[in-house]
Amino acid sequence: MEAAVKEYDAKIDIKRRITLRGSSYDYYHVIEYPNGKIELQPRVLVEPFEISEDTSHMVDSSMANLKKGQASEPIDLSSFAE
Repeated sequence: MEAAVKEYDAKIDIKRRITLRGSSYDYYHVIEYPNGKIELQPRVLVEPFEISEDTSHMVDSSMANLKKGQASEPIDLSSFAE
């Protein structure tokens, strides 16, 4: 079992919230147990450099269509040039 980094007592406020002092993360997954124990697991909302499965399928489908020649005409972006 790992040694505790810090330990303190906290009080639930009127809105049933607890403030975490000096927290290293912005988001946590909370697990509450029947005996009153609350477990917090740090979370990152989006894994960096990772795309969703739906996006991956859409890109694969688009590339297959491009290879078949099923693509729109090029779009003129010259009006956006500086």
